[in-house]
Amino acid sequence: FLFDDAFRKGEYIELGDIRGTVEKISLRSFQLRHHNGPLHTVPFGEIKQLTNYSRDWVIMKLPLRVTYDTDVDKVRKLVKKLGQQLLDHPDVGKNFIQPLKSQGVVQMEDSAMIIRVKFMTKPGDQWVTRKVVYAAIQDLFHKEGIHFANREVTVRIADQENGRLNEREREAVTGAARSVIDENRPAATVDDRG
Repeated sequence: FLFDDAFRKGEYIELGDIRGTVEKISLRSFQLRHHNGPLHTVPFGEIKQLTNYSRDWVIMKLPLRVTYDTDVDKVRKLVKKLGQQLLDHPDVGKNFIQPLKSQGVVQMEDSAMIIRVKFMTKPGDQWVTRKVVYAAIQDLFHKEGIHFANREVTVRIADQENGRLNEREREAVTGAARSVIDENRPAATVDDRG
């Protein structure tokens, strides 16, 4: 892997379920610092495959949960305009390789349309750029009256005469609703650091 220039000191890589920044390289092993702090020492003989997140460019794809009454074409136009404005941003404008743009509706859920936006940036700059992009989108949507959708669960109780629940029944309904919400929540990924 060293002869192939697969990674260098300072690069963010992933090996199976281990990921982090390469801190030290020796003849027999290297050390990888996870972004939460743990330091992993990996012998070169154990590397079968690795992913390097620090080369050339990175595409960030950001899902936006919006209400069903959202004008998708309006969002597309607003995001395109915002993408051009962000190129002049004093802190992150220089990070963009390709501007922010909308990919349209990529999924329909019970309580939301998922519109995805994406941008291409330099490796390592994607995390701070993502924060600025999310803040700019939130501000833009607020100004334009576009609403983010909340996850909702509606519980209907059959054969309930007076519509009142005792404490135990309320806890059971709340627990069931919570499990539905949690099972639909996406798992954390390598993109969630920073």
